Amino acid sequence: MKLLKPALVCFVVMTILCGALYTAAVTGMAQLIFPNQANGSIITVTLKDGAQKDYGSALIAQEFTKPAYLIGRPTGTTNLSPVSEEQKALVQERIDWWHAFDPDNPADIPMDLVTASGSGVDPNISPAAAEYQVSRIANARNIEEDEVRRLIQTYTSGRFLGLIGEPAVNVLKVNLALDGLL
Repeated sequence: MKLLKPALVCFVVMTILCGALYTAAVTGMAQLIFPNQANGSIITVTLKDGAQKDYGSALIAQEFTKPAYLIGRPTGTTNLSPVSEEQKALVQERIDWWHAFDPDNPADIPMDLVTASGSGVDPNISPAAAEYQVSRIANARNIEEDEVRRLIQTYTSGRFLGLIGEPAVNVLKVNLALDGLL
């Protein structure tokens, strides 16, 4: 009983500090410094009738599987070793899917189209993965390949400070632009 009072006081104090004050401080700072990201980076489009529609987050992958759209990385993660037989079988299954999905494309399939990202919800693909899909998208939409490439270039981000990271194409933004929404 003697130890119960200090334990309860400690519990209440830590709950207030860590559960309320810290959370409020971090949320407030995020809203001030990074308001778009703190609110989910939702892509909202104003439609012709003036209504607004949310299409998803620029930071979280959306799944596209129709030929007229740019297709992103596979979603979901695994704890498989990159050299395990299970991982090799999974990658081969995805390669077979791409060959069935786009049988006229003889090019090598970029690795990011057959392997999931660390988070499993990467919204971006490499420029090479986007280029791999240009012909299929152009044919499905009956537009010029250069038009598809122009949209891909528009929504390709470069390296941070010109040095850090790799160029990346935002799949959702390209697909919204292909639909004429961006």
